[in-house]
Amino acid sequence: MNKLIPQRSSHIRSYVLRQGRISNAQQRCLDALLPIYGIPYLSQPLDLENVFGRSATKILEIGFGMGETTAAIAQSHPQNDYLALEVHTPGVGSLLKQIEELGLKNIRIIQHDAVEVLRDMLADNVLDGVHIFFPDPWHKTRHNKRRLIQPPFVAQLVMKIRPGGYIHVATDWQDYAEQVLAVLSSEKSLENTAADYAPRPAYRPLTKFEQRGLRLGHGVWDLVFKKR
Repeated sequence: MNKLIPQRSSHIRSYVLRQGRISNAQQRCLDALLPIYGIPYLSQPLDLENVFGRSATKILEIGFGMGETTAAIAQSHPQNDYLALEVHTPGVGSLLKQIEELGLKNIRIIQHDAVEVLRDMLADNVLDGVHIFFPDPWHKTRHNKRRLIQPPFVAQLVMKIRPGGYIHVATDWQDYAEQVLAVLSSEKSLENTAADYAPRPAYRPLTKFEQRGLRLGHGVWDLVFKKR
């Protein structure tokens, strides 16, 4: 009898799945709302207008954490649609809870690896923007290779963005900010909207963690590049 051999990913993952606690409210939302607002991973391109039921600006959010920023941006910009990616189940449950509480209709969630979603589920030139806020900095030198923002990933990402669309990365680790600046600057199809780091765009709200860090004198770096 032949055994099925698990398929191993060909890329280094930028995350480690941890067993986080799921609250009763999050579990209820996962059970009741994920079938409505969630999109299962499939190895075929999505029709985003069909997914959201309208033609509108499409923004990809990669790694939304517990979803507070994604929910706040979506609530403030109901004219836009947000495709939100996250691998951690408690975060997915948290965002679903906020979708319910705020009555949001313009968010859809894919709980899967971003590299594989880009490769398999998004056609070229379908996104108007990409948000990557506070990705894992993997601050130990031996772990830097796990950082999400690397040249191959950015090359894949820009293919999915329409000309005139943008990539917005925010980080509170200076050496990661320097790496992101170098990687995005080296991508010929992108141009920086600032001399180096950009002022925080008004649409990105300050998180509680970020506010506390700023009070302590910690830095936050925003980078906004547009596709030529």
